[in-house]
Amino acid sequence: MIVHSERAVSTEEFGPIVSVGWLAAHFDDPDLVVVDVRWSLDAGPKRADFARGHIASAVFADLDVDLSSPASTDGGRHPLPDAVSFADAMGRLGIGDDTKVVAYDDVGGLIASRLWWMLDSLGRPAAVLDGGFAAWEGPTAEGPASPAPAVFSPVEWPVDRVITKQVLAESRDGALTILDARAPDRFANGSAVDPRPGHVPGARNAPAGTNLADGHFRSDAELAEHYGALGADGDNVVVYCGSGVTACADLLARRKAGLPDARLYTGSWSQWGADDRLPAETTPPTPPCST
Repeated sequence: MIVHSERAVSTEEFGPIVSVGWLAAHFDDPDLVVVDVRWSLDAGPKRADFARGHIASAVFADLDVDLSSPASTDGGRHPLPDAVSFADAMGRLGIGDDTKVVAYDDVGGLIASRLWWMLDSLGRPAAVLDGGFAAWEGPTAEGPASPAPAVFSPVEWPVDRVITKQVLAESRDGALTILDARAPDRFANGSAVDPRPGHVPGARNAPAGTNLADGHFRSDAELAEHYGALGADGDNVVVYCGSGVTACADLLARRKAGLPDARLYTGSWSQWGADDRLPAETTPPTPPCST
């Protein structure tokens, strides 16, 4: 393996975000698996992009299949898979109970954060590659991957890391600080992919993309200031997005900033908005929505 000399050594700790320097220094670790989670709202899983080129030794995780159960009106577009299905998917990718996982994508970690959050919620070591595939300067490969199967023990999703539609709907006014990680236009008006316009009443707009600057996660201090400006730097914070994917970037950014862990509303707007019995607001976010 050939890497740039300045990236050959790294004393950086593992997770929740690692640099390309850290990955280059630990590239040959037999207990490390690199996972490509490239996906887009328009194209879906970018398996063809993976085949054209990916970080050498990486495996490909299909967001729609490996990291979600089938979409439904009741559950939303990307419901969490059950414990057994997720364990089977991880095992097929060569990820075992003690495997360190570095996930990456092509949008600065906004999609890869979903895998980080899933593994971290189960107490498994995981991180997101800062800058993603575009930042990687080490070896790459083409074609499909053929990982050796591993044993990943099924574990139920911890109740303190998620919140259900029912609990969110029944929460008392002001009891929770609710963040919507979608872009401002979707927060206010929705889009073709959303079941209807609007957002959960009382939600504050915290677009996942505002956690990044030039494709990299912003500094701890900047992120802490950002969530402080939103009034969301304490406990009892809930984050959602369109389908429970990019909201995980807000959860990752909060962890990076040293803030208390927030809960993920897994069904997100794709579930809430599909239930006409539930209210919706269509007011735009109050600027500034970030610092």
